[in-house]
Amino acid sequence: MEDAIESFIRFLAIERGLSENYQLSTQRSLSEFARWCAARKKIEDPRAVTLPAISEYLADRKRAGLSASSIKLIVVALKIFFRFLVARGQVQRDPAEALALPRIERYLPETLNELQIEQFLEMIDTNALHGLRDRAMIELLYASGLRISELANVRLENFNFEERVVRVTGKGNKTRLVPVGRKACEALAAYLSTERPKLVKRRSSSEIFLSERGTKLTTVRIWQIVKEHARRAGLEQRIYPHLLRHSFATHLLGNGADLRIIQEMLGHADISTTQVYTHVDQQRLKAVHRQFHPRA
Repeated sequence: MEDAIESFIRFLAIERGLSENYQLSTQRSLSEFARWCAARKKIEDPRAVTLPAISEYLADRKRAGLSASSIKLIVVALKIFFRFLVARGQVQRDPAEALALPRIERYLPETLNELQIEQFLEMIDTNALHGLRDRAMIELLYASGLRISELANVRLENFNFEERVVRVTGKGNKTRLVPVGRKACEALAAYLSTERPKLVKRRSSSEIFLSERGTKLTTVRIWQIVKEHARRAGLEQRIYPHLLRHSFATHLLGNGADLRIIQEMLGHADISTTQVYTHVDQQRLKAVHRQFHPRA
């Protein structure tokens, strides 16, 4: 089973070009299933896996408290794994073919309103240590709706000041161009001309956002920086980098942007992923109606 999993992960990496995080997540799901099969069913060959065995494993994981969304990831991993093995002639039948994906309750993403965003950004002290870097970083998260990993990896050569666009590599190694607002460009220019040169060390690469050591900032450190500045700004809501991405999309939609354009800027493969923001906007409109209409 483990040999088949290794072969499949190589396929995801080389032929499909999927991200390292996706490969690791899929490998973890399949390896845990393989260990369970060996321990509970004495199955060590994928040809011996049956639908009842898979169903029993998923039931075990559910009883262990795994959420529906986590179980869905396992089901997807098993489906594509056995589909791959059938296509390669390594198994004759697909035991996961009849598996149904669990229904997941969709939660509306949290957002900050425009006044909260203004408060958050304006309260960042650019005279403090690394203040220019932090302001530029958080401005860019909101201005372009970047994922935290995209922000960490964005490089000097990816940014075009004249066109005011940044080239980012998102999920599945897909590259896209995203516009950058005037305020974010100004914050970036201040950081790049004044503060970044002081952070550059001999081992520094061309990532825009650098740490004290001259290396690129990790996603964990970016998360910490965002939380620190939110606390200083006095925002009571739980603040995290992806909240700025949600706010970016919701504010664009609320101000009349086309959903397809927002999909392109966010790098969503499927429009249904972007459509969740229409529900957020509807919720906001309903709240305004209830508050201000005399017969609401």
